[in-house]
Amino acid sequence: MKHIIESKPQTVAAQVKLLTVDENADGQRLDNFLIRHLVGVPKTHVYRIIRSGEVRVNKGRAQAETRLAQGDVVRVPPVRTSERVEQKKERMAQAVVRGQVQGDFPVVWEDESFLAINKPAGVAVHGGSGVSFGVIEQLRMARPQAKFLELVHRIDRETSGLLLIAKKKSALKDLQEQFRGRETGKVYLAAVDGVWPEKLKVLDKSLHKTTVNEGTPSEERRVKVVPKDHPDAMAALSLVKVLATTAARDELPHGASLLEVTIKTGRTHQIRVHLASEGCAILGDDKYGDFALNKALARAQAPLPLRRMFLHAWKLQCKHPLTGEALELQADLDADLAQFVRAAF
Repeated sequence: MKHIIESKPQTVAAQVKLLTVDENADGQRLDNFLIRHLVGVPKTHVYRIIRSGEVRVNKGRAQAETRLAQGDVVRVPPVRTSERVEQKKERMAQAVVRGQVQGDFPVVWEDESFLAINKPAGVAVHGGSGVSFGVIEQLRMARPQAKFLELVHRIDRETSGLLLIAKKKSALKDLQEQFRGRETGKVYLAAVDGVWPEKLKVLDKSLHKTTVNEGTPSEERRVKVVPKDHPDAMAALSLVKVLATTAARDELPHGASLLEVTIKTGRTHQIRVHLASEGCAILGDDKYGDFALNKALARAQAPLPLRRMFLHAWKLQCKHPLTGEALELQADLDADLAQFVRAAF
C-alpha cells in the first residue's frame, strides 16, 4: 500500500523590522500600515501581533486604530510568510524582468503626483477573488523604487481604458475627493447590439446589487434596475450620445451602435446594466449581453471578430491634485476595438 504524504507549505522566517513612517503614511491607521508592508502575512496574524503588544510605535504599545504620524518608528516583530507566497512573488518579479508580465502599462500621463495608464481588458485592477496580481501589484513590482503607489479608483476587469494611480498620499486624497464629489467627467465608448434611438439621451435608472447562484461555485455579483423607491436603490445617471450606427446584417442581425456614454455616478456595472435595460446590451458582455451573438463574434473566422466586451474608459476630466489645473486625459482604443470600429461602422 502506498502512503500519500501531503506536503504543507513551509514558512520563511523574518527579522525584527523598524519602519519609519514617511509623509505618504502620515495619518494612516496602524493596521492598514502593517497590512501594506507585510505582504503575504494573513490579516488575522497582523491583528494578533498588534493585540499581543509585539508591535510597538515609538517603543510604546498601540491599537489597530492608532493613527501614525510622519517620523514615528514602528517595531514589527519577526513574522513568517508562506514560502508559497514568497515563491509567487519571486516568480512575479522574474516574469516582470523577462517581460512576461505587463508591469509597465501604456502611460497616458505621469508626473510626480500621479500617473494615468491605459489599462488593457482582462486585467484586474488589484489582486483578490482568484487574481494574484492586478495592475497595482504589477506596477509596484515593476517600480520597486516607488515609495507610494495606490489606486485612485477602479474599473471592471473586462473594461479597458483610463485608470489613475496616485504617487503621493496628498494626490490620492485630492483625486478621491474629486471622484466622491462628482467633480470629474468620465466618458466611455461602448458598442451595443441594436440601433440606439437618437432621442434617448438620458438614463436615470436606480440600480441594486444582487447575487446569483448564491452559495454555489458559480456564485457571482449582478446588478439590476429597480424602482427609485426600492429600499436599496442607488441613484445612477448616464448620458448617451450616438457616434455611429450600422444596419442589420448577418453577423449583426439587429444592427449596432457606437455610443459615447458619460456617467454622472460611478455605480458597479452602471453602463452595462443601463444600456442592457434598453434592449441594447454591450457587445461581448458575458453578464448582461447576448450569449449566442457574443459567441458568434468571438469565432476565429468571424467577419467582425470581437473577443472581449466593447467598453472602454475613453476620457476623464479632473483637476490636477497639486496645481488645480484642468486636465482632460484620453486613452486611445486598443487595436482590437479600433479594428472592430473600422470594420463595423
